[in-house]
Amino acid sequence: MTKRIHVYFSGHVQGIGFRYSVKQLSLEFEVTGWVKNLPDGRVEMVAEGVNSELEAFQSAIPDAGLRRFIHKTDSNWSQGTGEFKGFEIVR
Repeated sequence: MTKRIHVYFSGHVQGIGFRYSVKQLSLEFEVTGWVKNLPDGRVEMVAEGVNSELEAFQSAIPDAGLRRFIHKTDSNWSQGTGEFKGFEIVR
């Protein structure tokens, strides 16, 4: 069963290649969705996949050299919709 995780990353997460790093990391997992910058300085991410893949993906983001930039992470889980075909950076 497909799940969805909706995450807001706060901290020094813009202007450092955060979105690009998350997109590249997504290639290592069976996830779909998107990541984008928000006007308030946060980064928003929506990802779908099986629960274990999403948990591993979310855990891998700080471990990809981004931990020092992330001060806070807010996550919400829900049922997946299957609407995404890949994982993209959106503007």
